[in-house]
This record gives sequence, structure tokens and C-alpha cells, in this order.
Amino acid sequence: MTTLAGTQRSRKWVYIPLTMMALFYLLPMFVMLNTGFKSFEEVSLATMWQLPSALSLDNFRAAWELLQPNMMNSLKIVIPAATISSFLGSINGYVLSKWKFRGANIVFPLLLFGMFIPYQSVLIPLVQVMSWAGLAGSIWALIIVHVIYGIPITTLIFRNYFAAIPESLIEAAKVDGAGIFQVYWRVLLPLSIPAFVVVYIWQFTAAWNDFLFAVLLTSQDNWPVTVALNNMAGSQIIAWNVQMAGSFLAALPTLLIYIFLGRYFLRGMMTGALKE
Repeated sequence: MTTLAGTQRSRKWVYIPLTMMALFYLLPMFVMLNTGFKSFEEVSLATMWQLPSALSLDNFRAAWELLQPNMMNSLKIVIPAATISSFLGSINGYVLSKWKFRGANIVFPLLLFGMFIPYQSVLIPLVQVMSWAGLAGSIWALIIVHVIYGIPITTLIFRNYFAAIPESLIEAAKVDGAGIFQVYWRVLLPLSIPAFVVVYIWQFTAAWNDFLFAVLLTSQDNWPVTVALNNMAGSQIIAWNVQMAGSFLAALPTLLIYIFLGRYFLRGMMTGALKE
């Protein structure tokens, strides 16, 4: 009992630095919301920490009217890109972990090498290829880019996840006459839901927050929300209250995903998604 009580007391002290760090990282969110509720006359560096004189949603309405088409564009890009890259990564991880073939130890490192290629080094050839394919300026250009760039990390996560699954399950399915795709579809796919949650959140966040590829590969009609948010700033006068309201709206989808699916994200990581 004494040891248990001492452990509980020591655990309470851990919450103090954790709470301080959480408050520190929440400061930008406070400034964003605080400024978003203020009128244009109240916005200044001197009054940045002061609460607004009255709460009004006018700034959020104005930001939503400007960003609504681009939010829809982002959803059209992010959902297919995250879904396709997740399934391709799961198939790659399954084959590389459970169906060894000659050259598998070479293919896997080559796939992982794609994680370390800087975006800036492929911009010129990427734009040229998309122009040659007739996809420059379209939403499909971004979908393809995020699918390709997502394959290395999704393959890594699924490979490590499937490697932790006992071989006896695979052998039992083979004895019952299941082929390579039946084993994947009937045995491993239902077991890999935690890994799917991890990679889907990862890919959703990466594609939603992308700016560099989006600003180069899409036309104005197909801009995602990150590019549209950047262009909300005027050339001479910036309405910081509307800009901050728009920033919050742009960050809201990923924020909601981590709020509602965060525990599944951590559970997926802890069950072997990122373990060797």
C-alpha cells in the first residue's frame, strides 16, 4: 500500500510539467481565437492578449464565405489520397512481411528512401511531368502526388504491423486453401484496423496541410484551403481578425480528427504499427 501511494503521489507531479507544456502549445490557439472574435479596430499587438469587448461570429462567417469552395477542394484531394495510399501501403506491407520474395530486402529500403527525398528537389520535374500528362492545375495532380509520397511511410507502418502478427494465422489460412489475396482480405485486413487509423490520420494531416505542392500544381479554381488562406491577405491592409478566423477554420478538420480519433491513433502505434 505504501509503495502504491508513493507511486500515485509521484505520478501527480508529472502532471505539472505536462500541464505547463500543454498550455504553452495552446497559446497560439488562444491568440487565434481571441483575435478571430475581435473587431478590426481592436486588433493590434498591444492588445493581443486582451479579450474582445464582445463576442461576434462575423469574422468566422466572412472567412467561411471566402474559404468554403477551397475547403471542399481540400476534401476532394485529401480523402482519395489518404484512402488510396493507405490501401497501397497495406498491400505493400503485407507482401513484404508475409510473402517474402527474391529482392524483398532491396525493394523495401528503396521504398523507404522515398521518405527522405526533399520536396524541393523534385518540383521542376514534377511540374513538367504533370504538364506532359495534362494534369497540371487539376485536383488529380495533387491526389497522385500525395499518394506517391505517402506510399513509403504507409508501407513502413503496415509492414511492421503485419510482422507482429503470428505466422500461424497465415499458415492456417493457407491450409484452408486461401491464396495470397484471400489471406490479405479475410485474415489480415480485419486485423489491421488500428494500423489503418494511424496511416489515415497521418496521410490526412499531411495532405490537408500541404502548401508547396498545392500552390504549384493547382489552378485558382482548384486551390485547397491552405493556398486560399495564404491569399486572403490583402496587398496593403490585412484584416487579421478575418485571417485568424480563417486559420482556425482551416485547422478545424485535422483538430477534430485528433480529438475524436486520437486515442485510436495512439492505440494503433502501441499495438506495433511503428515497431520493428
